[in-house]
Amino acid sequence: MAVSVLVAATAPAAATTPDPLAPYLAQHVDWGSCPFKEKGSRPAQCARITVPRDWSAPAAGNDIRVAISRVAATGDRSGAILVNPGGPGGRGTSIAGVLAGLEPSVNEHYDFVGMDPRGTGQEGGDDEGFVCRVPIGRLPQEEDLDARDRSARSITLHQRTPRAVAEACQSNALAPYITTWQTTHDMDLIRTLLGDEKLNYLGYSYGTWLGAKYASLFPDRAGKLVLDSSVNFEGRLQAAFEAFPKIDQRQFDSVYAPWLARRFPEQLGKTAMEVKKKWERVRTWFRDQGVSPDDFDHVFVGNGNTHQWLVGALVLLKGAAALDGTATPPPAALKIDLDRTSRATFGRSAADLTAADVVAAVQEQEPDYADVPGTRLAVACGDQPTRAASWYKLLSDLQGPAYPLFGWAYGLGEPCGFWSDPPAHELPTLSAKAAKHVLVVQGEFDPQTGYEQAESAARAAGVPMVSVAESPFHGQYAVSGNSCVEELVNGYFLGSARPAATICPGVPLPGEKEVFPIRGPVGEAGQKAAPAPRDAHSSARQRLQDRIGKINRGY
Repeated sequence: MAVSVLVAATAPAAATTPDPLAPYLAQHVDWGSCPFKEKGSRPAQCARITVPRDWSAPAAGNDIRVAISRVAATGDRSGAILVNPGGPGGRGTSIAGVLAGLEPSVNEHYDFVGMDPRGTGQEGGDDEGFVCRVPIGRLPQEEDLDARDRSARSITLHQRTPRAVAEACQSNALAPYITTWQTTHDMDLIRTLLGDEKLNYLGYSYGTWLGAKYASLFPDRAGKLVLDSSVNFEGRLQAAFEAFPKIDQRQFDSVYAPWLARRFPEQLGKTAMEVKKKWERVRTWFRDQGVSPDDFDHVFVGNGNTHQWLVGALVLLKGAAALDGTATPPPAALKIDLDRTSRATFGRSAADLTAADVVAAVQEQEPDYADVPGTRLAVACGDQPTRAASWYKLLSDLQGPAYPLFGWAYGLGEPCGFWSDPPAHELPTLSAKAAKHVLVVQGEFDPQTGYEQAESAARAAGVPMVSVAESPFHGQYAVSGNSCVEELVNGYFLGSARPAATICPGVPLPGEKEVFPIRGPVGEAGQKAAPAPRDAHSSARQRLQDRIGKINRGY
């Protein structure tokens, strides 16, 4: 097992050998106001701490600044819960206050602490972090890209983008130091600076990988860890992205298309099969208007939150109206939500939105350079050995026929296939000691981290999993309004025994008042489904779910 440099640094050193970690461990955290505002959250304090660029060579003298936030416990303090929204590369400083507001009973005893991980800069500030500047001239200029086209020309054009992105990111000297191994050491420094013996943790999506690797590298420092919407943290991180086509297709076929049929039967079709046929016709119509089929497909990829569901519905409804020459009003139960989503995404009300507006939004002019966040790729491609572009092309050939929504495109667009730098550090799996503190939470039809990924991790590590039946969304605790999940996770944080494996019922989908059973990998829930509450916290929950979903769409 790897030995952390922070733990090693606590051993007595020779009097003549200065401790290179001493300046970092002894630094003063200057808490102050935060550079962001977050509606519906509790006020947070923010600071920036200094970390070594390379924890394996801290004496080199090259430093990085990492932004952190804190919402202090309101009562008797039991410690801190560090939160991470995923990504890789999701900033977390603003969600500490949101979670504190959503979970006041937990905040009574714990500080909620956020972090903008190394490479992500500072949320609300001027520091944009590690950005890969990709010349637009290196990218395909064709407007009709369709990964279903398997001609040599099409495949070559599709692979230009991931090659250019990988080369741009790897040309940055910071790339080798933006890894999970390095970030876990930043986390343990945060624990030290907070004055805590243990670090408790809540991570979503990629944040489950980060939390598990922290516990693997620092088993004596890890407190209670809740890993929500989990990758297989005992396997390959990249496998979570490779599973996107399968889990996206499953969610679309089993949950999204039937929901569209129930909510919009007159516009899109009365059955899931009719909806899928109309989807194909609308896809062709938008292609004829200049929207590439790849761009159209992408609307429905990583469809793990209510906002993205409604964006997809709007695109289909407006396309269908233009195709059929009719416009049927949406159901009353969704009118307000559709209007809010339309204004946020397209800048106008749902009633005024047209298919031409959708086309114009997709065809916005590109700048001379494409700024690509580098942290996502440096971590995903740099944590472990990558596979070659030829392997990903073969994966595309295999996944396309089975999972056409994203299967044709994914393997042709994976930058890790062109990543040449080998990983610098090994990431161990969970020890039995560390696994005793881990709880996994997972939705059944999550399209961004597949149920089988979480199940495999929990089984391999020997940890219990709270499964949420019928749930098609990404992120469960605090964001879904699911009372069963809330009770189990809050109880664990507040002193109850770690829950045994449990199946919680899902909550009704947007615009609905009941849960429709769907055959999937989870069995039947142990209790009756209850509607998600519409209360003072609903909008904050929704914004947090939308943010977690957007951070972890990945492509």
